Amino acid sequence: MGKIRIVHYINQFFAGIGGEEKGDAPLEYVDGPKGPGTGFTQVLGAEAEIIRTIWCGDNRINQDQEGVTEEIGKLIREVSPDVVLSGPAFNAGRYGLACGMVLQICDQLGIPALTGMYPENPAVEIYKRYGYIWPTAETAAGMRKAVPAMAPVLLTLGKEKKLGPAAEVGYIPRGYRNNEFVEKNAAQRAIDMLFKRLHGESPATEVPLRSFERVEPAAPLADLKSATIAIVTGGGMVPKGNPDGLKQAFSDSFGTYSIEGLDELPAGDYKGIHGGFDSTWVDEDPDRVVPLDALRMLEREGKIGKLLNTYYSLCGIGTNIAASKKLGAEIAQELKNQQVAAAIFTST
Repeated sequence: MGKIRIVHYINQFFAGIGGEEKGDAPLEYVDGPKGPGTGFTQVLGAEAEIIRTIWCGDNRINQDQEGVTEEIGKLIREVSPDVVLSGPAFNAGRYGLACGMVLQICDQLGIPALTGMYPENPAVEIYKRYGYIWPTAETAAGMRKAVPAMAPVLLTLGKEKKLGPAAEVGYIPRGYRNNEFVEKNAAQRAIDMLFKRLHGESPATEVPLRSFERVEPAAPLADLKSATIAIVTGGGMVPKGNPDGLKQAFSDSFGTYSIEGLDELPAGDYKGIHGGFDSTWVDEDPDRVVPLDALRMLEREGKIGKLLNTYYSLCGIGTNIAASKKLGAEIAQELKNQQVAAAIFTST
């Protein structure tokens, strides 16, 4: 067998085209490696080669999924690869969705595909059944560890067209259960597991069950006309200059800003710092993220009791579940201390 032939999909950032301002960049390609593909090429050595690199703006592929994915399929079929690589996307939401779409395209084409994502990336649950997803760090700072970990898996997939069980190989479980022949029957294996537990061990279950956290909804407001309402946003709208130094992504803190005496957020005095979208439109009208104008109107009309004269802000992109719970609990406690009855949470 000759070299493993690989097609690689990346986004506009890793292609060197630009950041959020180039999110609408069109679909393009080059024959050969580009961006992180050069790192994969070095690790893969003489056994494989990246024959084509395809890239597209994250906004473009997510806004025109049908058209762009059809073109990506054509670009992949043209060169008949043994395996397709996308990303890794880490915890980037739209990039993760794009890499997931590539897995789905390859599933339809009958070509094995691998990508890399942080396990909490929302695209994992959506697209894991279409291909293999290798667990990575949250940010691109983990690229140096992701590439050498993914490269041998990519080679195996290119040669064998499939991988062994997730528990043995290390990729994120895809949700499939396959029959296989083993030396001991189910009863014998169950007894073995029981004895291990009795000796203080923790054997892995053969039938992992999905668990979903249940969050009980708050009781409905008894009287909206006497309620104090607060604004909380994950859209990253802050006073000009970002006085609290909030992060553009992977938040570990939040900011509180006075809106006392304001009927709207003046353009120019406030700035969107969210790292996951182009803030041009919200900078032109900050009330698109912090709906102060609409809530002041409801306040004047007596439809709500009053609006809390402080709003809370952070950037929701990439923030993991543990950090989100911590920050959410802190904000909720502050609102409770101020006798807030309900909060309106806006995102992007």
